[in-house]
Amino acid sequence: MERELELPRRNRAVEGVRGYGLIVAMWIRSTMTYRTSFFLSTFGNAAITLLDFVAISIMFTHVDVLGGFTLPEVALLYGSCSASLGLADLLLGNTDRIGSRIRDGSLDTMLVRPVPVLAQVAADRFALRRLGRIAQGLGLLLWAVSALDLEWTPGKVLLVPVMITAGAAIFGAVMVAGAAFQFLAGDAAEVQNSFTYGGCTMLQYPPTVFGKDLLRGVTFIVPLAFVNWLPALYLLGRPDPLGLPQWAAFVSPLVAFAVFLPASLAWRAGVRSYRSTGS
Repeated sequence: MERELELPRRNRAVEGVRGYGLIVAMWIRSTMTYRTSFFLSTFGNAAITLLDFVAISIMFTHVDVLGGFTLPEVALLYGSCSASLGLADLLLGNTDRIGSRIRDGSLDTMLVRPVPVLAQVAADRFALRRLGRIAQGLGLLLWAVSALDLEWTPGKVLLVPVMITAGAAIFGAVMVAGAAFQFLAGDAAEVQNSFTYGGCTMLQYPPTVFGKDLLRGVTFIVPLAFVNWLPALYLLGRPDPLGLPQWAAFVSPLVAFAVFLPASLAWRAGVRSYRSTGS
């Protein structure tokens, strides 16, 4: 069958961004045709995700601290993780649909378009309502920062936006890796979601409530700890349970790049190994 049209390497990234933007703009125009529905779904998305934090706050009606963390400190973890996942989900969340496209053969049409397949898959059915999760996470993060008596330095001020964007990049890399795995497994969307949504649920709680083996796994194998645990510990002036140095809080962008590189290679290998259903 015909393969994805080859583009010069120097133009491929530009075409990918341009194609992604055009597809996203199309879906945004479609979404905003029904503005009331959009605002209601966005509000509902924010409200539903907020219920997780409501459950956490209920626990604090019976205890003063959880793993040595107060409610505003847990809110810092929750808000930063939720905002990062929301941003990654907005930009790349539809990559988990690749399994169904492989099964029904609709991926074939994407392979013959002059736009990288990843850009098409990520932008397809772009869900602007996912802004609700981002807004909810940022709102809780701002509340936590205002409630905590932090000693701000230029490094800490810079670390907050870096933590959000680098965390989104790490989640995005995990999404791409999970999508690449679906070329092999056929349908592994839930496996991908266990590392993204499931990982975010774990990161909403203090690292001190988990065992050392789990902490090592999410630090050195699937480095989700760099999404918010290590940066947040630095902001709060707390030591890392594994004894990592304080500068580790600032390497999240490098970790994101280190995860994205093999994920992108796995994605390219998956696309090259794809065989049409023939339908």
